[in-house]
Amino acid sequence: MAGVQPTSEPSAPRRDHNREIDSLEEFDRSAVSGGLAGRRIRSVDLTDRTFALLGTDTADAVFLGCAMEADAAAKVRAGGALVFPPIPGLPFDPYRGSLYGPDELFDGLADAGYEATPDARAFHWYQETRANGDVFASMLRSIHDDAVSDALDEHLAGARVVGIMGGHALERGSAAYAGAARLGRSLARTGLTVATGGGPGAMEAANLGAYAAPFEDTMLDSALELLAKASHFTPSVTEWARAAFDVRRSRPGGGTSVGIPTWFYGHEPPNAFATHIAKYFVNAVREDGLLARSHAGVVFLPGAAGTVQEIFDNATANYYRSPDEPAPMVLVNRAHWTEQLPTWPLLRSLAAGRPMADRIALVDSVTDVPEALARLTARS
Repeated sequence: MAGVQPTSEPSAPRRDHNREIDSLEEFDRSAVSGGLAGRRIRSVDLTDRTFALLGTDTADAVFLGCAMEADAAAKVRAGGALVFPPIPGLPFDPYRGSLYGPDELFDGLADAGYEATPDARAFHWYQETRANGDVFASMLRSIHDDAVSDALDEHLAGARVVGIMGGHALERGSAAYAGAARLGRSLARTGLTVATGGGPGAMEAANLGAYAAPFEDTMLDSALELLAKASHFTPSVTEWARAAFDVRRSRPGGGTSVGIPTWFYGHEPPNAFATHIAKYFVNAVREDGLLARSHAGVVFLPGAAGTVQEIFDNATANYYRSPDEPAPMVLVNRAHWTEQLPTWPLLRSLAAGRPMADRIALVDSVTDVPEALARLTARS
């Protein structure tokens, strides 16, 4: 009910990952040792495992997108299993058991350009099915986004995650882009897992910084110089993305970070510096998931409507949390957040007299962020 403060935040349901089978190796071990009863087998090609399927208990098992011979499919259904067959022609796997990587989303970029990539084809599929209101497509999108959330939780288990938010319009080659990249590098070097909205601009810069974290400082300077040759994803996403992959090829093995983009904003391609990508169809699920998982704090770089929305999405969660739970919030660039988009005065008024008042800060520069986060965290 609006206006009622809950005494505690409801805990997320615990997933039993021991029941899940995501590879042929796991399938073989389970079929031999304990059978498949009650297991969830996801996106595994079982066309060569007919003998095992015919001779194994599959009561209450669920097969998600697993290719298998007709005889095997009939047997497992008769044995009490639920079978969701692979969906031909989709540019994505709705049952996937892992996060995306940049190489997967941008496959085909080098030879045929961005429009041929799985990322672009998934966006076009989304546009078409959203326009015609196909309930089956809506179900597939929901299954996909839940599977991505499951994979994201597995990947971030035990990580100290800091979210970095900011606008997509920030251009490579600008001082602000370089500052966001250095912020991502600085936070990653402290052991934090950098998470962003996964798109261009400030988001890409922060993921780039995390990628550069293991290297000498001059690596980032060289990368910034190379990227400036394709400063924006318009007019050509292809050239913009190719420049990023040029950096990755020149210095492979960079640091890890997370990007959480969405096909809802199809004009914003994902960036290639986030090593683990949780891409969603539903933007509300994506935004809530990013903020909720940033337990080590959220940094808000200058942005427009999207960033303002994220500030107050985060503030709402902090407002209603119990005293020991609000996550730190750091807004960067005093003039931007007090004059251009005066968000800070409202945030401060909202926080007054509540536990979150000790978890918010306004700083002038990205160089002030690490100290501000440390100070706010120490108040926990």
